[in-house]
Amino acid sequence: MPDVTPNLMPDQTPEVMPEVMIDQRIFDLYDEYCHGRIDRRSFLKQAAVVTVGGLAMAQALMPRYANAQTISFTDERIKATYVNYPSPGGNSGTMRGYLVQPAGKGPFPSVLVIHENRGLNPYIEDVARRLAVEGFLALAPDGLFPVGGYPGNDDDGRELQAKLDQGKLRTDMLNGAKFLKAHALSSGKLAATGFCWGGGTTNYLAVMMGPDLQAAALYYGAAPVSTAVADIKAAMLINYAENDPGIDGMWPGYESALKAAGTKYEMFIYPGTQHGFHNNSTPRYQEAGAKLSWERTVAHFKKNLA
Repeated sequence: MPDVTPNLMPDQTPEVMPEVMIDQRIFDLYDEYCHGRIDRRSFLKQAAVVTVGGLAMAQALMPRYANAQTISFTDERIKATYVNYPSPGGNSGTMRGYLVQPAGKGPFPSVLVIHENRGLNPYIEDVARRLAVEGFLALAPDGLFPVGGYPGNDDDGRELQAKLDQGKLRTDMLNGAKFLKAHALSSGKLAATGFCWGGGTTNYLAVMMGPDLQAAALYYGAAPVSTAVADIKAAMLINYAENDPGIDGMWPGYESALKAAGTKYEMFIYPGTQHGFHNNSTPRYQEAGAKLSWERTVAHFKKNLA
């Protein structure tokens, strides 16, 4: 019998996220922490001295993955399982991913879901289930599989991912896209979406796959080098946070390259949002921006994978 138990265990029921007003300086420190530029201890220590109540604000930003489950893994509209597949040139030659299919026989248009810089956590698994409910065959690879898989918490996951060969890690994602596109349940029409590190990797796949990728919807991901943008043939949907200078600052050069290449694209900046605003497991989540961006993402895929 296939292993179908996701990282969020069935006895974990959603809890109410406490309402905490968070100083922008704490958000900025959290961004440093999330991207591995400071460790957890430094994040909490610095937050405590930035403002009154800074430590409480910092602790409130830690993920609560029970909140991330919007589609149950037992939902009758989907079928989920973990699958292993070859990944030549990757970190171990083999990969594992969370495959979710809609009810029915298919074939289905397919979407690769690329995690942040911490492995396949419950939030990303839920994103895959959300796509399956919309009629897509979704695969969320776990880049940490070569080192034992997502370890159950983001701190350890972030450390493990940083230690991997980054070029081989991207190859593992590329091999996941190829596996999904060729899957027996796939229509052959492929899209990709990703968040943070996964957003930048979505750009990478768009460059590397050319016409083999029909659409991409990335969230606050690093832009590709301008000279590579001409290789993108996918229809691009680019979702940015308003308060994300490191990523947003890349946009003018990226946009110029997209225009020069004649690439089909749309870009949206969501007011009042932070980097990570789609992730509903932390207070960086912003419901209005997350909801609208997701509606746009689903519509983008339905239009371009028809």
